[in-house]
Amino acid sequence: MIPIIDTHQHLWDLKKFKLAWIKPGEQPLDRSYLPADYAAATKGLGVTKTVYMEVDVVPEQQVAEAEYVLAMIERGDSPMVAAVISGRPNSDGFAAYLARFRDKKAIKGIRQVLHGEGTPAGYCLTPEFIKGIRLLGEAGMSFDLCMRAPELGDAAKLIENCPGTRFIVDHCGNEPVLQKDHTQWKKDLALVAKGGGDRVVCKVSGIVASAKGKPWTAGDLAPVVNHVLDTFGPDRVMFGGDWPVCTLAASYREWVETLRTIIKNRPERDQHKLFHENAARFYGLS
Repeated sequence: MIPIIDTHQHLWDLKKFKLAWIKPGEQPLDRSYLPADYAAATKGLGVTKTVYMEVDVVPEQQVAEAEYVLAMIERGDSPMVAAVISGRPNSDGFAAYLARFRDKKAIKGIRQVLHGEGTPAGYCLTPEFIKGIRLLGEAGMSFDLCMRAPELGDAAKLIENCPGTRFIVDHCGNEPVLQKDHTQWKKDLALVAKGGGDRVVCKVSGIVASAKGKPWTAGDLAPVVNHVLDTFGPDRVMFGGDWPVCTLAASYREWVETLRTIIKNRPERDQHKLFHENAARFYGLS
């Protein structure tokens, strides 16, 4: 079994943090998801290391979330070894915010979710936002692009304007897997992959959640997965669990086993890169 580095591990304790995007009573997400729950969900699947992914807490709790995660990493009692924390690149205090974590080697990058209801298209192309993303590059940190699929063209422009920053495209560019026509997404994702070169990678993550409430098969996910793998190549892709968000449509095990089925005919070395090697290299994990 290929050992897995999960580059997209969510955890949240609703006694400590407020996640405004989770509606009260919304199932299955409206409850706490703790390290013990993650251990149970991934048991027997070979997950050896994880990279925590911020969970879009309310802005006033961003520092508390980062400190909570750093303490967990420092305890060393879970597979979590690194983190991508929340941040607002267009804020006046962004430089000071980054400086706060300058000496924390476990902090690898920043994410701001760009597909929220209050975030318009083009938001990431304002001068203030671009300035913040350039600061990230100067600090040696990456930025996760989590945005609506029709706005991948904005991602390509942002990447072009920030040549010193590394980027990760989350969730295959958020293309709905049950959509019948993937033509525009394929073109836009190829533009992102080509424009960024080796400093842009793509996570094979999150896509199964787009099928929530509807039946799906490996055949539904395969066109999206295969286009990502073919477009970015074997050295620029990384696996992400996106648990517990994936449970809107599949268990962690179902997602992993489905992905293994989709890529089973690809070279074993390429499978190893997807599940382990590329993440270790990109994030500098020992």
